[in-house]
Amino acid sequence: MKATESPDGPDVQQEPGDEWWTDRPFLLELFVLSNLAFLILDVYLAHSFNDFAHWAEWIPVYFAGVGTLVLAGVVVRKPHPQAYWSYWIGYVVGWAAIGVGLAGLVWHLEGWFFESVTLKSLVYSAPFVAPLSFAGLGCLLLLNRTEDPTAPAWGQWIVFLALGGFVGNFGLSLIDHARNAFFYWTEWIPVVVSALAVGALAVVVVRQPTRQLLHFGYGVLALQVVTGLLGAGLHLLPLLETKVATTGLWDALRYGPPVFAPLLFADLAVLAALGLWDLHAKLAPIS
Repeated sequence: MKATESPDGPDVQQEPGDEWWTDRPFLLELFVLSNLAFLILDVYLAHSFNDFAHWAEWIPVYFAGVGTLVLAGVVVRKPHPQAYWSYWIGYVVGWAAIGVGLAGLVWHLEGWFFESVTLKSLVYSAPFVAPLSFAGLGCLLLLNRTEDPTAPAWGQWIVFLALGGFVGNFGLSLIDHARNAFFYWTEWIPVVVSALAVGALAVVVVRQPTRQLLHFGYGVLALQVVTGLLGAGLHLLPLLETKVATTGLWDALRYGPPVFAPLLFADLAVLAALGLWDLHAKLAPIS
């Protein structure tokens, strides 16, 4: 990348040899954009469970929609994230996403969980860590605008944020499957696999990565993808067998097993792989 000066501030132009599929900062922008777009459907589906009982439940849906349109206008022009106008648009959207995520966390915690702090309330109240997906995406946007993408810290921060996502995924898998007391033994698979991801990525974060460690990390992430696809299939199967025929597809999606939830394993694996790829590319060559 080559920096130039413009009347509006610093800009960054793409070198002729750079391809978008090897441009890791750009791929991170695409990751955030695709996830924000998907949250429109995901949050709408989750909040339609109670038919949007409170007007505030529309806020994350509207924000995800507007944020997707704004970021799409930036990403389609493929600027460097630290170019002047791209920087400020992403900066504003990033902080707004963090605000929406933290507000959603507090909103969920003000429900039954705070009224009766018990294991039962933790399991059956609104998933309080779910809104933090907005905060995580906001942090990724800010990271892409404040950290030098040529420094090893850029990849380490991505791995760290993916680690936080897997910690949340571990908690969600444990709590959601506790609702039916782990009736099927397969419900333990995401708990164990997400715990493995937490351990592997934590090691990458706290110590100097080696090629052997990064290769092990790639293997763990491949296991996350398999788990996500398997979980989505197992969640979809009972809907196709019974609920769709009796209640219709939309109601089956609203009231049945969360079909999209297991795909978070694959989604976080893609993010973590981007960080591992960056660390791998910046390792000192073997002499």
